Amino acid sequence: MPLSAERKTEYFEKMKELLSTYTKCFIVNVDNVGSTQLQMTRKTLRGKGEVLMGKNTMMRKVIKEFVEENPGSPVEKLEEQCRGNVGFVFTNGDLGEIREVLESNTRPAPARVGAVAPSKVVVPKGPTGCDPGQTAFFQTLQIATKISRGQIEMVSDTDLIEEGEKVTASQAALLQKLNIEPFTYGLVLKAVYDNGSLFSAKVLDITDEVLAAKFSEAVSKLAAVSLAMGYPTQASVPHSIANAFKAILAVTIGMENYSFEKADMYKEYLADPSKFAGSGGGGGGGGAAAAEEAAPQVEEEEEAEIGGGMDMFGGEGGGGDY
Repeated sequence: MPLSAERKTEYFEKMKELLSTYTKCFIVNVDNVGSTQLQMTRKTLRGKGEVLMGKNTMMRKVIKEFVEENPGSPVEKLEEQCRGNVGFVFTNGDLGEIREVLESNTRPAPARVGAVAPSKVVVPKGPTGCDPGQTAFFQTLQIATKISRGQIEMVSDTDLIEEGEKVTASQAALLQKLNIEPFTYGLVLKAVYDNGSLFSAKVLDITDEVLAAKFSEAVSKLAAVSLAMGYPTQASVPHSIANAFKAILAVTIGMENYSFEKADMYKEYLADPSKFAGSGGGGGGGGAAAAEEAAPQVEEEEEAEIGGGMDMFGGEGGGGDY
């Protein structure tokens, strides 16, 4: 039923207000999404964003008028996105948070005849609850079965529908018999508009951790190339300084009459490594040093005992009990 002139005017004003108020929006595909599910999405987004649906011709016309009234406005890019069964979700908040809300609001749905399968459907093996009189139905679909305990049982998992295929009447009937709702429907993110930039929703998969890892990898490669070419860059300078220090240190260690402050510690270590034996952070080094100190004391005690024995047998000291 076409909208009245008053409703159209109201819709135009509403969409223009959203275009001027919000700087970000999702272009979403709403295939197989019912009004109740849309209402739930609106309720969840309350205070965070607004959902706008409408005919593509009307939305394109509103965008054209808005651009004419605001020359140079970047929202002109949204006009080409009004193709198919789409809508807009406007927000000024975090796009990642809004995305989570949209993707979480899904519901299971039965397979309808003629619908394009959004995912592969596999029917698991096992009892079906169907009586043996319906065996011919399964044979039509080329599904191997057997009779077990008075009901039909599927002997193996069956790939019933491939992704992208249209659901046939037999496939839909089988899924209905087995009480299987294989698909989930919700708002599918098609594209993202952010302050004049339009990009795929997959870009939101790039987190701060991913960016940091990619940046670190790129800097490492740049530093390697710069060092190989002998061309200094901001990425390679720290490595060049470290390499230069190693070269100077190697020369200094080989010279007996010259040193500098940073090289003194290395030369001292090479001259007498035992000085640094107990300076390790762990307790193992200290324990080893203590054991070395304790060892001579034990030897002295043993020697004293042996000495006492010589006195006893030699008659020098008086053996006491002996």
